[in-house]
Amino acid sequence: MIYGMTRSARWLALLVAGAYFMEFLDATVIAPAAPHIAADLGIAPVTVNVAITAYVLTIAVLIPISGWLTERFGARRVFALAIAIFTLASAGCAAAVDLPMLVATRVLQGVGGAMMVPVGRLVVIRTTEKTDLVRAVAYLTWPALVAPLLAPALGGFLSEYASWRWIFLINLPLGVVALLLSFRLVPDVRSDDPGPLDWRGFLLVAGGIAALVFGLEGVASAHPRWALVIGALLVAAAALTATVVHLLRYRRPLVDLRILRVRTYRVTALGGSVFRAVITAIPFLLPLFFQLGFGWTAAQAGLVVIALFAGNVGIKPATTPLMRRFGIRTVMLVSVLMSAACLVGIAFLQPSTPLVLLLVLLTLSGIFRSVGFTTYNSVAFADVPAERMTGANTLMSTVQELGGGLGVAVGALLVRLGAGVNSAAGSSVDDAYRFAFVLLAVLLVVPAADAFRLPREAGNVVTGRAAA
Repeated sequence: MIYGMTRSARWLALLVAGAYFMEFLDATVIAPAAPHIAADLGIAPVTVNVAITAYVLTIAVLIPISGWLTERFGARRVFALAIAIFTLASAGCAAAVDLPMLVATRVLQGVGGAMMVPVGRLVVIRTTEKTDLVRAVAYLTWPALVAPLLAPALGGFLSEYASWRWIFLINLPLGVVALLLSFRLVPDVRSDDPGPLDWRGFLLVAGGIAALVFGLEGVASAHPRWALVIGALLVAAAALTATVVHLLRYRRPLVDLRILRVRTYRVTALGGSVFRAVITAIPFLLPLFFQLGFGWTAAQAGLVVIALFAGNVGIKPATTPLMRRFGIRTVMLVSVLMSAACLVGIAFLQPSTPLVLLLVLLTLSGIFRSVGFTTYNSVAFADVPAERMTGANTLMSTVQELGGGLGVAVGALLVRLGAGVNSAAGSSVDDAYRFAFVLLAVLLVVPAADAFRLPREAGNVVTGRAAA
């Protein structure tokens, strides 16, 4: 059990949680500062999504090799190097003078995050019994929930009253402390025979994801170059198809897709990634919706969005009892459906909506967001054999980061599409965001159907729920 951990194991868990804190903070803190960053760099506010997407998708592209790097060079060395890269890149982001420089340094941050977070989680998973996975997930998730709780207000206040550059500078002291602790706390976990790196698989994955992102960003641009966009999407489809074929045939693949045969794991990897994509888009769109649609300041928008994450944190102690009482399948399905209902409610918000009603809606959205994430994370490794845990962790980290990155990209794309539709109809700017929120709710049909097909007894082994 988590509470029975040795002192060194507890400090290791806290260090990994700190890495989660930095990674989640930087994935969320940009959103409320987007208009200020855009004004400073001379670009449209929604274009700042490129810096968010570049960060998250760099992590998604590079996570597949993090498992091999750990087995080859050892967890301690890889984790420490990742923190050093992440910290230096944060300083680079703070010094950015234009969008290309900001995106480049965000990519470098993603390089650090790709090694930092999955390696830390792998070490914890390897030392935790399956019956304690729910507690381990909850323990590691708390700092990740605190980071987005602080991020909206922090990003809003710093950009409004100081400078948006400070949202990156706050990583520097955190990074230095984490680097010093990593040499002392992280075990030198490695494999005696890691095997060769699957370069073909890595290049196919990287090329396919890069082409997909380029195509989606092209569609979302103000003046799409359709020949390039369609070409990029075709390349992405071909590369990702070739990736699947290669990974299924190769003896020691970069990522083990065969683990998707485990039903409970597959639900989290596929339906859970769609859920993550939709939910991740909300904190990016809400501050822009309130600033550009309602005329609020960045600080006001940031403070209000805290309600979303307050619900996220507040419900956390109740999630395990809920899963134990009603079962993961039921709790998961309700969370997805209610998240969709909250998105529709957000789409109908007006500047005249009473603040109390708005805060209640965002808090409810945060509650169902948190419960949904916990159900997916808890059931993910419930039926995965211990000897396949490294591959399962690598694949899960990849699809989760990819889902988060594509969620921001798709959110921006839907706003662009909504702007085009509403421009033709003579509607106001905030209607583009309403359009996006409704379509995001529609996308949740996918994880809802996936959860509905899950067996009722799924995940009982990790929740301790008696079979009905």
